[in-house]
Amino acid sequence: MSTLAHTMMTAARSADSGLTSPGELDRYPYAEAPAVDRVGIPAWEGADPDLGRVGRRAAGSRGRGLHGQLVQQLGQMIVSGDLGADRPLVPEEIGQRFEVSRTVVRESLRVLEAKGLVSARPNVGTRVRPVSDWNLLDPDIIEWRAFGPQRDDQRRELSELRWTIEPLAARLAAGHGREDVQQRLADMVEIMGHAMAQGDALTFSRADSEFHSLLIQVAGNRMLEHLSGIVSAALQVSGGPVAGCDRPNEASLAHHGRICEALATGDGAAAEAAMRQLLMVHPGVERVVPAPREH
Repeated sequence: MSTLAHTMMTAARSADSGLTSPGELDRYPYAEAPAVDRVGIPAWEGADPDLGRVGRRAAGSRGRGLHGQLVQQLGQMIVSGDLGADRPLVPEEIGQRFEVSRTVVRESLRVLEAKGLVSARPNVGTRVRPVSDWNLLDPDIIEWRAFGPQRDDQRRELSELRWTIEPLAARLAAGHGREDVQQRLADMVEIMGHAMAQGDALTFSRADSEFHSLLIQVAGNRMLEHLSGIVSAALQVSGGPVAGCDRPNEASLAHHGRICEALATGDGAAAEAAMRQLLMVHPGVERVVPAPREH
């Protein structure tokens, strides 16, 4: 059981590691901004000094090598406000600062553009976009916000989103009596129980993440299914030892078990109720649960 628990991976993240096609390489030409736009260009003081020689490091950042590391670094700087809205990003200077090739810079800027963080236009150059343009449901942006200056707002918003999504998903999943899925969910609860007994918060967190992701995926609603990665990201930044939240507890484990029991009997109302009770266990959720309206 321990081996299985430690080899589990969290839900899939955004598919943003592909290489640019030849036709896209010229979208981020060097010296793309006019001289006047270079006034006020950031000096990169906020950058991680270890990434100053990113070319010397082993592949990291979720296994995406130099490209992934640069995306991570620039993304964090944009989300934290170190690179403010409408600021020009000159690829040549980025390449020199981080000692990476122009191909790596172009790939990284393309990924950030797909996330809504930057825009590239002819005769204007590449610039940071305002928060209103960001894809706030992107798992990477969720993570960057959760560990940056906006951490309190991000965690509150994630709690509110989970309260909206997961009870409904639990109710819908109860109508899909797949034995293999029910067994997998039960396995996750068992793993969480073993992990809690051993004080292994990391394994508990991974099993918890897979439990919630799988539950949403089997709800039978394809739009909800696309949100499973968001819930996984929410769990990673709102619970577990990395976020410094409370350790796993008996109440949380018991509610997971009740959800499994409700799914096994096809009781959607009970599954929904158990999920609401579970969400109330998580730190901070009680502050965002909507109060009943008076009719």
